[in-house]
Parts: sequence; structure tokens; C-alpha cells
Amino acid sequence: MHAGTVSQLVLLLVIANGVPALVALVLGSRWNRPLDGGRILADDHPLLGPSKTWRGLCSALLVTGLLAPVANLPVVAGAGFALLAMIGDSSSSFIKRRLGLASGRSVPLLDQLPESVLPLWGLHVTLRASWSEIALAIACFILIDLLLTQVLGRARQS
Repeated sequence: MHAGTVSQLVLLLVIANGVPALVALVLGSRWNRPLDGGRILADDHPLLGPSKTWRGLCSALLVTGLLAPVANLPVVAGAGFALLAMIGDSSSSFIKRRLGLASGRSVPLLDQLPESVLPLWGLHVTLRASWSEIALAIACFILIDLLLTQVLGRARQS
């Protein structure tokens, strides 16, 4: 197992999943069109919710693609990584809406697993990472995300 490989995988996960939130902080409500177009399903809940936006998807694809060479990946592989991460993130939002949970509500593991497992599993050949490196990267990402969620949650309450 190579610590460098695990670090690169965690970095890609943090970039792909963190950029949409950073862009939202910078741009506020500008260009925040929801991916689901505001669609409400038969259960009276949104398909994904207002926090899943075209701006977030595009920013994740662009920035992760442009920074992929830092992890020794081609730009296209970085964009593909981000796309899979965003599909995972959107799938967790879909599940949370079906459970009746509000957009932005945190659910440990459901918020981290799809957005980390999907890109690492989907691109494991391109990433040239062992399954143990992938498992460790997922565990590190989960810890980082849970810690950031706690810190940011406390900061909002202050």
C-alpha cells in the first residue's frame, strides 16, 4: 500500500465533493439552478432538492478535471471522477428526500459513501489503486467529511 496513492485519492474526493460547496459560498444564489428543475414527486418531496445544482455539477467537473494532473490523472479522468462523485452525491440526496429529510440535513455514511465509493470503484483501473488503498481512502474521506460537517455545523450555530 502506498500512502501517496491514498493521499491522491482522498485529495480527488475532497476536491470533487468540496468544490460545489465552496462555489456556493462564493457565488451565493447566482447561477444556482437545481438539477431537478424543482420537480416534486408523487411523495410530495423534491426529486433531489435545491442544493443539487447545475453550478455545483459544472464546477466539480471543471475544477476536478483541471486539478487531476496533480494526482497523475488526465483531465478527462478527473472530470469523470467528479461526475461519478456527483452522481453518488445526488443519489444520496434522492434517498434522503424519499425519507422525508430536508435538503442540507446531514446523515452520516449516507452522505459520504455513495460520493466516495462510486468514483473510486468506477475508476479503480484508471486510478491504479489497490482495493486496500481505495478502502483506506474512503475511510479517510468519511472521517474528513464528518469532522468538517461537525465544525461547520457548530460555526453556523454560533
